[in-house]
This record gives sequence, C-alpha cells and structure tokens, in this order.
Amino acid sequence: MIAIILAGALAGSGVLLLVIAYARPAMRGAGAPATLAALDAERQKAIGATVDAQVMARNGGRRPSSVGRQIRRQLELSGIRLPAGLRADLSLIDRPIETHLAYSLLGAALGAVVPFIFGGALIGLFGGLPVTTPVFLGISGLVIGALLPTLQAGQRAGVRRRDFRHVVGSFLDLVALNLSGGRGIPEALNSASSVSDGWAMVRLRDTLAIARLQGVTPWSALSRLGEETAVGELSDLGAALELVADDGAKVRESLAARAAAMRRREMADAEGRAQARSQSMLIAQLLLAVGFLIFLIYPAIVRVLSGT
Repeated sequence: MIAIILAGALAGSGVLLLVIAYARPAMRGAGAPATLAALDAERQKAIGATVDAQVMARNGGRRPSSVGRQIRRQLELSGIRLPAGLRADLSLIDRPIETHLAYSLLGAALGAVVPFIFGGALIGLFGGLPVTTPVFLGISGLVIGALLPTLQAGQRAGVRRRDFRHVVGSFLDLVALNLSGGRGIPEALNSASSVSDGWAMVRLRDTLAIARLQGVTPWSALSRLGEETAVGELSDLGAALELVADDGAKVRESLAARAAAMRRREMADAEGRAQARSQSMLIAQLLLAVGFLIFLIYPAIVRVLSGT
C-alpha cells in the first residue's frame, strides 16, 4: 500500500511539473496594447535585474543557486508570481528569490525524507502503528520544511523593517537640515545618505546612485524602494520630494514633522513591546510560584490521599 501511494504521488508530481513547464500563458491581443504590455514586461524585467545585481553586490558577489534559477524561470513562464509581501521581505533581507526557492525546495525534501524514515523505523520497532504513519509524517514534514524558510524570512524582515523605519526617520531629519542650508534635492539626499555606513543607509545610498546612473529621479527611486521593501515611509518621502520638484513647495517643515511623528510612533511601539515582555515575565514568575507551592504541598496531599 505504501509503495502504491508513493508511486502515485511521484507520478502526480511529474505530471504537475510537466504542466508547469509547458503551460505557458500566451499574450492575447494585438497592436498597441500588446506592444505596450511587452514593453512594460521588459521594463519590469530590467528593474528586477538591477535589483538582483544590487543584492549580489551586497552579498559579496555570490550568485544565486542554479536550481533556484530554474524554478524561478519555470514559475515566470507559467505566469506564477510570488506574493508581494514575500518579495518585499526577501528584498529587505538581501536574499535573492532564487536562493529562497532553493532553500524551500531543500527544506521540503528534508522535511519529507527524514520524517518518512523515522516513521518507517517506528513501524519496524512498534508493529502496532498504522502503515500510513510514514506517509502522513512525510507529507507533514514536506509542508513544514517548505514553509520554514518563508517564516524565517518574515521574522528577519520584520526586525529589519523596524530598523529601516528608524533610519528613515533620521534620514528625513538630515534631508530637512540640508534643504534648510540651501542645497538642492539631489545634493541634500546624497549628503544625508553619506553620514553612516549602516546597512540601511548603504541601501539608500546605493538606490540613489543607481537612480543617477539610470537617469531616474531620486524621489522615484525612493518610492520604488519603499514599494520593494514595504516601507511606506519611503514612499511618503518620495511623494513629498516630488511635490518639491514639481510645485516648488517648501516642505522642509513637513519633513521634520514626519520625522517627529515617526519617532513618536517608534516610542509607542517600543513601549508596547516592553509592556508585552513585562506581561510575559509576570506570567513566568506566576508559573514559578505555582510550581513552588505545588512542590511544598505535594507531600501533605499524598499523605491525605493515602490516609496515613
């Protein structure tokens, strides 16, 4: 029975891979709409290549996994895209999509094989277990192993996104100071991003440098970085700087007010996290106290129950 189930699962997986490999979505329509769609796809591909080059440079020039590249190519040919939140998390932790897909595949393989072998060993040692136990353990391990890299990336990205917001608040203050000194927007942005070599400031500085080489406006580059990393403050900064460039409005006070608001929100978040940790410490202390009381009264309870 186990062999039949495994053979069916392998056959189904093979059919699914063949369908994904050869079911390529065809572009419908002709004329100008189809041409514009093709140009937009090429533009997004070029932007993605630039982002991947940035990630490689921050990772010391290490190229993504070839297995991950094959998986990503097949997904793109099939019209399947990773969720925007996951792409933002991977961009924030400087992990290429190909590497993440390779990690997920490796986790799924290990999660399927190790529990399956463990379940087979349990059946060999204890014959009373159902024969479907290894299959159930293997499927459960496959799902958990495939999702584990995504969960780990989300946790790391949450910490980095909080740090990034803190740096963006300081960046806003520096930009406002440079604007008050009479500098233009590009000079103010470059000067503000060059005051530190932290990973967040380096990310901002690289974004501005690549925008200058590509001929893209700095505020558009910052807005795009905010969309890539799901940091809304960067998108707001890009919109505010675009207002300065287009309308000539003086938003130096607005930038300072945004920075102050971000600091207040960070303080509120820090206080909330501190209170949550205080509550968890209180619960731990209560559990210790209850355990100590049980340890003290256990002999008396045993004597009462035994009637001695």
